[in-house]
Amino acid sequence: MSLLDENIKEIVAKVVEKNGFLLIDLILRGTEHNRVIEVYFDGEKDISADDCASVSREIDSYLKDLLVKHPDFRLDVSSPGIDRPLKFLKQYPKHVNRKFEISYRSGKEIKKLDGKLASIEGDYLTFISNNKEVIINFNNIVKANLVVSFS
Repeated sequence: MSLLDENIKEIVAKVVEKNGFLLIDLILRGTEHNRVIEVYFDGEKDISADDCASVSREIDSYLKDLLVKHPDFRLDVSSPGIDRPLKFLKQYPKHVNRKFEISYRSGKEIKKLDGKLASIEGDYLTFISNNKEVIINFNNIVKANLVVSFS
């Protein structure tokens, strides 16, 4: 990874965190003459279009200074969307009572669970699956995705 890419990552991370959000993913692609920067962030509360616009403007102002030699870049800033796994424990509280697909470590094996997030206590998440409570330590979660429900 180039020094320029490292600088871009540092700027994006600082701006996202300064605004009280969590950086979920940063994708840098394209060439130095046609760079695409995709930023995905989340928070403890739902992300609004205004949040995305504000973070985007701030990142853009820093990047224009950094990328003065190659000012042609596209910056896409958004919430992670339903298809990206949750990465941080702070993302879960706003999703209590929603359905999840979870992969988690249990001993030496990886188990899968489809269930509704019922509660959170410290690092422990309680899911209801097939009318049974399953308690999973956040640190054992390998992958957690929200399930889209139209009912």
